[in-house]
Amino acid sequence: MKKSTADKLNNVDEQIRQLEEQRKALRKTEREEKEKERNRRLCKRGGIVEKHIPDLATLTDEQFDIFANKVLFTEQTKRIISEILTPQPATSRPAKPPKSDGDIDTGQLTTQGNES
Repeated sequence: MKKSTADKLNNVDEQIRQLEEQRKALRKTEREEKEKERNRRLCKRGGIVEKHIPDLATLTDEQFDIFANKVLFTEQTKRIISEILTPQPATSRPAKPPKSDGDIDTGQLTTQGNES
């Protein structure tokens, strides 16, 4: 027996509903994956920071926010990040070796925000 046009429309409507449910489920899965990736990245980077500056683990959230504003959110930090993200053209001179932890010059660091 042939399907009527109304039956065909109902079938198409049902397929559309199913596809919309699939799209909704896929978007939810994608959102959850991005959230997990962000959480992993935040935990890993927070661990790296605490590894290099163990005393940060004892700070309150408010104290850490003050630290971040004074140390991380400076023009020098922005410049360093820009240098890291921008590939440098090849030169004929050999690159300088990275400084060791003991060689860091903190005298040129600038601070921003409220002095406490």
